[in-house]
Amino acid sequence: LTGSDRCSKSHQKPIGRELVDAVVEVVRGVFLKFFFFYLVPRPETNHCEMESVRKEVPMQHLFDGGELNVYDQKIANLSAGAPGPDLLEESAKYICLATEKRVKYELENKSFLFQYGPTVGTTEFRESLASFLTEGYHSEVNKSDLVQTSGATSGLHLILSTLVDLAGVIFVDEYTYMIALSTISQFNTMKIVPVPLEEDGPKVGTLKGLIEQHRFEAKGKLFWGVYYTMPTFHNPTGIVFSEEKCHQLIKLARDTDILIACDDVYNLLHYGDPEAAPPKRLFAYDIADLGRTEGWRGNVISNGSFSKILSPGIRLGWMECPPRCVEAFRNSGVLMSGGAANNYTGGIVSTLIQMGLAQRQVQLYSTNYGARLQAMLETLETHLPKECSFSRPRGGYFVWIRFPEHIDCVELNRFSMENHRVAGVPGPRFSISGEARNFIRLTFAFHAPDYLRRSVAKFCQSARDFMAKADSA
Repeated sequence: LTGSDRCSKSHQKPIGRELVDAVVEVVRGVFLKFFFFYLVPRPETNHCEMESVRKEVPMQHLFDGGELNVYDQKIANLSAGAPGPDLLEESAKYICLATEKRVKYELENKSFLFQYGPTVGTTEFRESLASFLTEGYHSEVNKSDLVQTSGATSGLHLILSTLVDLAGVIFVDEYTYMIALSTISQFNTMKIVPVPLEEDGPKVGTLKGLIEQHRFEAKGKLFWGVYYTMPTFHNPTGIVFSEEKCHQLIKLARDTDILIACDDVYNLLHYGDPEAAPPKRLFAYDIADLGRTEGWRGNVISNGSFSKILSPGIRLGWMECPPRCVEAFRNSGVLMSGGAANNYTGGIVSTLIQMGLAQRQVQLYSTNYGARLQAMLETLETHLPKECSFSRPRGGYFVWIRFPEHIDCVELNRFSMENHRVAGVPGPRFSISGEARNFIRLTFAFHAPDYLRRSVAKFCQSARDFMAKADSA
């Protein structure tokens, strides 16, 4: 070492034991995440599927390149949570009209839409969106509460990276959206804790105990922990949280200063009276009693998306947030560098709303989804073995089926695919602990009613055959 090197070395502080332990814990966490999520195959994914994903194939959409291509009519994929091609064709027509009108306007008005957008979205987009949501929710939405995103998944990522302590705790329902689990798991310094779920929402008493067990003081971020959930037309169960549970959750969040991140992507998709209001979103419960007073800090974010109601390809969404969260997002390095997420698309959708086409499309989607749900429920009622039960949702995308305890739906799904070319999503995919093996989720949104009736009948035949085989064994 040179003299200056020795001098600098002599002034360095020794590495503390706490720092060493912290580094070891982080490395251990990274290894475990890598091992369980990348090295251990998931039960419902066989090696042929994994190999097909690795191969380079010409891809036109997310479902290309795998065995379960939802566009392949030789199989019945009842797992894809996306609008079908017939609905997207209608969407394309509406968006074409709005795009033509908006681009013509931009050419005559300095083309600001093609510039970087304001971090949380243009005033026009937020005003148009607030009007659209107020009409759809039958409940006031304020433009100042809105932050533009590129969809609910990017919204969740922004929430976790911007608002939650790096050592934070993420509470999730024991059954929840499987890709959200993958997103959350990438924040490998945070801890994931499952919460038991009942027919009207989480076990709030259990959640309270878990919060008390894990609570700590956040450093440098607004929240030490977050509860990720879907209060309205839950994925995969289809349930809607009761008013009682919603009030209890708001009180708990305020008392413990935890954030509740609501995945509110299905709220406008309710299939009863089209003039009736959808279930009240949790954000509205949070603001209802205190209003916009100094006593209201806000502990709920409503994370929404146009993917289910317009098109997933446009990659546009929003977050409805309390002011302290809006300010944090406004100062986000990601948004300050890139500007509003999908600024161009936000302008097109603003015009779509102003022309009344977005509202028309939501009604078109709701009518079609409702007919598809009815086709699935009627077929299950007729053909599903009587030992099974299933949810009867009033909105959303999914039906959640429960089989007898001894039936392994991972194996059932494989059996159904091999024998009848029909597949859903087995329960363990929705559980951080790999439970719910006697459950399976079917999706009704993508396929037309007649196709659904035939496909669900085949699935029910697979279920009968598999159960008979299991019982005889």
